[in-house]
Amino acid sequence: MKRNMSNTDRIVRVVLAAVFAYLYFGGIVTGTLGIVLLVLGGVFLLTSVIAFCPLYAPFKFSTFK
Repeated sequence: MKRNMSNTDRIVRVVLAAVFAYLYFGGIVTGTLGIVLLVLGGVFLLTSVIAFCPLYAPFKFSTFK
């Protein structure tokens, strides 16, 4: 996989994943929406670790310069 995410993009995704986890585990967002946020946070965290976003690839979009 070719890197297609900049460091700024990766940091934003990690921060969003942390916020989603806080909202879920803090009991602020519960139920189905809480689980969706938790899964989305996991995807954000995974894509930021590998520096590759699969949704960017089909559109040939890259924030990595």
